[in-house]
Amino acid sequence: MDNSILEMRGITKEFPGVKALNNVSFKVARGEIHCLVGENGAGKSTLMKVLSGVYPHGSYSGDILFDGQVQHFKGIADSERVGIAIIYQELALVPDMPVFENIFLGNENRKGWLINWNETIRRASAMLDKVGLKVNPATLVRDLSVGKQQLIEIAKALSRDVKLLILDEPTAALNEIESDNLLELLRGLRNQGVTCILISHKLKEVMAVADKVTVLRDGQTIVTLDATKGELTEGVMIKHMVGREIENIYPPRAHTPRNEIVLQVDHWTAHDPALGRDVVKDAHFKVRKGEIVGFAGLMGSGRTELAHSIFGNPDGYRLQGELTVKGEKRALSQPEQAIKAGIAYVSEDRKGDGLILIQDVKQNISIANLRELAARGVLNANAEIKVANEYKGSMNIKTPSVEQKVGNLSGGNQQKVSLAKWLFVKPNVLILDEPTRGIDVGAKFEIYSLMSKLVQQGMSIILISSELPEVLGMSDRVYVVAAGRIAGELPISEATQERVMQLATN
Repeated sequence: MDNSILEMRGITKEFPGVKALNNVSFKVARGEIHCLVGENGAGKSTLMKVLSGVYPHGSYSGDILFDGQVQHFKGIADSERVGIAIIYQELALVPDMPVFENIFLGNENRKGWLINWNETIRRASAMLDKVGLKVNPATLVRDLSVGKQQLIEIAKALSRDVKLLILDEPTAALNEIESDNLLELLRGLRNQGVTCILISHKLKEVMAVADKVTVLRDGQTIVTLDATKGELTEGVMIKHMVGREIENIYPPRAHTPRNEIVLQVDHWTAHDPALGRDVVKDAHFKVRKGEIVGFAGLMGSGRTELAHSIFGNPDGYRLQGELTVKGEKRALSQPEQAIKAGIAYVSEDRKGDGLILIQDVKQNISIANLRELAARGVLNANAEIKVANEYKGSMNIKTPSVEQKVGNLSGGNQQKVSLAKWLFVKPNVLILDEPTRGIDVGAKFEIYSLMSKLVQQGMSIILISSELPEVLGMSDRVYVVAAGRIAGELPISEATQERVMQLATN
């Protein structure tokens, strides 16, 4: 007897000049966690947008069968009506509304023409209990952490009697504890009969929760692996995702930085007037030429605030302390001054802060160093195209043309464009804030290889990451940040996940 809740047969979806999905077939059993993996641009999100009605029937070829019935979804409302809910990486909540209104937004509890607020709050409390979130339903969403907002999205989906819950990179912005809690919730939902499709680039998470895994590559179904039959290993998934074996995702590199100190920070404090408190407290650290210095810590520990305060202080903190760049004391009051001093910063939020999505690849690469491409205030368009094509080739940016809008690229290729932008300013110190968040294992390997190449050439890198294996796999030394303070410094030979977490939680 077929226990499938969903079957997608021969799905093909084309955009101008690109076949995003090519005869994809995909089957999900009732009450299982089925993971969908593949490189950025493999077609995972496109397939789920077809399923959820974002791309309506008629805009693709192939069939969707849900609960044994052929479906012709004209929009999201149609898929929701049969019990399908999708939660995207960018959360769809209204920050200035309370939790209970967000949970039932568009699905209000009405008494006649009026909303029954008492019933709404009662049912919202029940949904919060179901996802294990202990917050007051009247709390404004903007006052909650990203991890708690993610649980509110799930509560919102469950309030609609969901049968199939789709989660697209749900842990991308979560710390380790929040991620573990979310995965445990998915296991609980599975036990309650809710079927889940999970899209994730974090293969250890996939290994932890998946009953089955389907791999997509270049818009095609490659294989479905069954965890219950012992078919699922990290190495097998990577091989099918990238079409080749990657034995060690962290390229081997000799930890031999030079003695020259290129950046030193002493007694550094950053006070945030908006919050009314210090976000960085009496920090001391140094970065040598040709080394990767990792900054580890829990979400909200102050790592990004520390990076912002050094990179020209764009948030307007009140700063105290000394900043020395290549032996010279500097006061960098805006990012332009930091760039001139040889410091570059790749933001953790590539879509919000790192890139201009409506502009093309060449404009995004050149924007931080237009002076090099201009003569007498006039941009040399041919030189801009040449530079962009050089970075497109050297960084393997997958795009039909450097005149393609960045918003049309996959996450991994957007991240490469963001990196190219800052490499074009030729910095001495490159700050990478969550450089591999939300990108696939193949793109990660390319970025790690690039980092190794850059430090061998003499560049210094500050690596901020919430993924401890990444920090430990790439760094020469590790600073641990806790509550705005540098809680400890570890040489890589002494840095373990347990030691880092011990310092991060003290």
